[in-house]
Amino acid sequence: MNEVSRTLFIPLYGKTQVSEKGIILNDPMAERIWKAEAFPIHGKSKWLAYNMAMRARVFDDWTEAMLRANPDALVLHIGCGLDSRCLRVKKTYTNWIDADFPEVLSLRKKYYEENDAYHMMAIDASKAEQIAGLPDSETAIVVLEGISMYLTNAQVRCMLRAIEKKYPQLHILMDVYTEFGAKASRYKNPVNDVGVTELYGIDDIKALLDDTRIKLKAEHSFTPDRLINELKPFERVFFRTMFAEKIYRRIYRLYELELLA
Repeated sequence: MNEVSRTLFIPLYGKTQVSEKGIILNDPMAERIWKAEAFPIHGKSKWLAYNMAMRARVFDDWTEAMLRANPDALVLHIGCGLDSRCLRVKKTYTNWIDADFPEVLSLRKKYYEENDAYHMMAIDASKAEQIAGLPDSETAIVVLEGISMYLTNAQVRCMLRAIEKKYPQLHILMDVYTEFGAKASRYKNPVNDVGVTELYGIDDIKALLDDTRIKLKAEHSFTPDRLINELKPFERVFFRTMFAEKIYRRIYRLYELELLA
């Protein structure tokens, strides 16, 4: 497993920590996998755990809302790692694809089983021809969590173009580092512990989408009050101080994109 693939243990750690506390995210599968596969992460802390879990919960809630509005859509989670969103989302789906590198899926298949509605596919998101080989659907709900920062801007654009070409209607949620955030992460970021040395940021999402038909629909918060309020009183104050939207947005953004037929 290469250094980018090993980053999957960072969100797994975060989700495990909050699930064990009974806040933000209920994720028994993360607890099970972490117990069996725990990877040494030197920069771990409860603040990292809260961030990872809140991000996951925001993606969960968005995915469920999209499924309610588009019940026949394909859910495509690119860069799924060991995430259990396919179990956490309660809305019934008819076709869900979890996609990642082959070595990631080899580990993932120890814990997840495919069925008529759920499948795993090995793809490299930077390869347009591999995205072209994904299943057809009139509408796709595309989850891009924790992947853009490991791709150059050109590779992200290539990936979005390939997805645009494949699906007539798209609903996409994608987190990105800003260029400042990518530079700052070289000095203090848990991904350093697994050997990642290069991260990429996006400052102008509209410019990135210029030569596509995909549009920016909205920007979302990673740390909504409803989730911060699940923390203990002192933790809420500290978390809001350290991760207030105005400060956090200098580093990290969450964009909802769409393509409507």
